[in-house]
Amino acid sequence: MRSVPPVHPEFMLEPIFDQVGSGREAIGLGRRREAGLDTRHGTVLSLEGISVSFDGFKALNDLNLYIGVGELRCIIGPNGAGKTTMMDVITGKTRPDSGTAFFGDTLDLTRMSECQIAQAGIGRKFQKPTVFEALTVFENLELALKADKSVWASLLARLSGEQRQRIDEVLTTLRLLPLAQRQAGLLSHGQKQFLEIGMLLVQEPKLLLLDEPVAGMTDAETEFTAELFRSLAGRHSLMVVEHDMGFVGSIADHVTVLHQGSVLAEGSLAQVQEDERVVEVYLGR
Repeated sequence: MRSVPPVHPEFMLEPIFDQVGSGREAIGLGRRREAGLDTRHGTVLSLEGISVSFDGFKALNDLNLYIGVGELRCIIGPNGAGKTTMMDVITGKTRPDSGTAFFGDTLDLTRMSECQIAQAGIGRKFQKPTVFEALTVFENLELALKADKSVWASLLARLSGEQRQRIDEVLTTLRLLPLAQRQAGLLSHGQKQFLEIGMLLVQEPKLLLLDEPVAGMTDAETEFTAELFRSLAGRHSLMVVEHDMGFVGSIADHVTVLHQGSVLAEGSLAQVQEDERVVEVYLGR
C-alpha cells in the first residue's frame, strides 16, 4: 500500500470564485461573490501597521501593504527584509505583535487559523515544491480538489464530470496533461513546481502567494511561468516573491521593495531600480 503524507494546510481550500478588477477603489465584477469575502473596495489584501519580533529582532516593522483585486504584485528585497515573515502572517502561521491584516474588506486574518485562511481562498506555494511524490500527477490534483475529505477518502471517492473537467483544464494550462498518470516523484524540478501551482489552481483561490516560483527552473520553464502568471492575473490576485529581476520585469507592473521589515519603495521595476535608497540597500550598485 502506498504511503501518503498528510494534507498540507495550504492545499485545504474551498471551491471559490474570483472577481476581476484592480486598484483599491475598483469594484469586483466576478462570476459569484463568495459569502464572507467582501472586495467591494477593490482590495483583496490589506496589511496595516504590521510588526513582528523574534527574540528582540524586528522581522516586520510597521508594515503597510495593499494588494488590489486581480493584481499581480512582485515583492523584492534583500535577505532578511521580512518577505517570508509577511507571508507567514498572511497565512496565519505567525501572529503579528501589532497591526491589522484583512482579506477583502471584512475577514480579519489575525483571528483565523491557517486552515480557515486557506479555506477562505488564500493559497501559498513555497520555494521548494511539496507534492505527494508517491501519487500520480492526476491524483495530486484530485487530492487537492477534494481536500475537505481524508487522503484515502479523497482518492476512493468518484470524481464528478465537472471535477474531472476542472483537473483536465488545469493539466492543460500547466502543460502537464501528457504526464497525468506519471508518478509525481519522477517529475523534473520545474514540473513539480507547476504541479504544486496546479494543486492550488484547482481550488480557484482568490489570492496566490508564490515564493520564488522560478528558482531552479530552466530558461524555457521560466518563460512559460511568466506567461502563466500574466494569464492568471485578473482572474486571481497574485503576490510573487522573487529574486530574479529579469523574471520580475517580465510579469509585474507594480513592484514593492521590502527592507528591514518595512516598505522601502513601490512602483514599476524601472522606478524602483532608479530609487537611490533601493540601489544602496538592495541592488548593490
